[in-house]
Amino acid sequence: MQVIFLAEKQCALTVNGAYFGMVDGFERRAEVDIGDGLFCELLPAGYSPVRFRLDENFLLDPPPQIELYFVRGGVAVYCRDFIASDPSLTVLWRERLDGTLLTLSRQGRLQLTLENETGLHILPLPEELADCRPSFVENELLLEGEDCFALLSRDGKLLLRSEGKILSRGEVLKAEIPFFDSMGHTAVIERKDGRLLSCTIRSRFAPTERTFALALYESVLIGADATPFLADNLKEKAGSLREFLGRYTAVVMTDEETLTGLVYERRPRVFDVRYFRVTLENGLISNIREEI
Repeated sequence: MQVIFLAEKQCALTVNGAYFGMVDGFERRAEVDIGDGLFCELLPAGYSPVRFRLDENFLLDPPPQIELYFVRGGVAVYCRDFIASDPSLTVLWRERLDGTLLTLSRQGRLQLTLENETGLHILPLPEELADCRPSFVENELLLEGEDCFALLSRDGKLLLRSEGKILSRGEVLKAEIPFFDSMGHTAVIERKDGRLLSCTIRSRFAPTERTFALALYESVLIGADATPFLADNLKEKAGSLREFLGRYTAVVMTDEETLTGLVYERRPRVFDVRYFRVTLENGLISNIREEI
């Protein structure tokens, strides 16, 4: 089986104790026999290693820091959420706001402690919020980082976490959330009293010939208008494309302009990548079919 190694951070990869190479966001491929039960270790500088045995049990139930993506002829192993190797407790800041004592600390992982009339609550946070500052918007706690934010209830429940920017606060919280897709789509949302009031999708770039099919699937995924990509015979079916394509969660570019991979969750941390090909007529998509 072909195994593709990727990691959120640059890591040294060893296989059965032998150095295999450096792994990061770019693919590193190897042909392996799953029956050999190879012992793998990914070690990023300053973080604890992630270790696993590459066997059939691993493919069925990967450890918490591993995501598996089954692709044609193999599987991609993506490692993320590394734990800092320093086990000591470090308090980053402590503030009291609106009757709530907030403490942001790191002990291997980043975590926020809330203490108020509802009790003591400890919430793990992604490392992207290490530089966040707290404030209350209405009755919700806003943690605002440089390029991300989170909203929490007073009893420590995570209500919303996203990359993006806060545009305005007050009675209505307004934020712009990027989708990081080929057309530079963003969603401008307005939220009040715990409810989403509006969501407006904007785009920054027009699709190119290389990204035309990719942009179609991305638009369907985020609920944007797909009709500009479709030939006349498919325009009336634009509203049913999501049902036809199924509940995919991400879009993957391939080496072919007309072939795109769609990612479907099989179970937690395990995904299947299915491939769809489009037919172009006069620069528009006239047919979509799955390639098995």
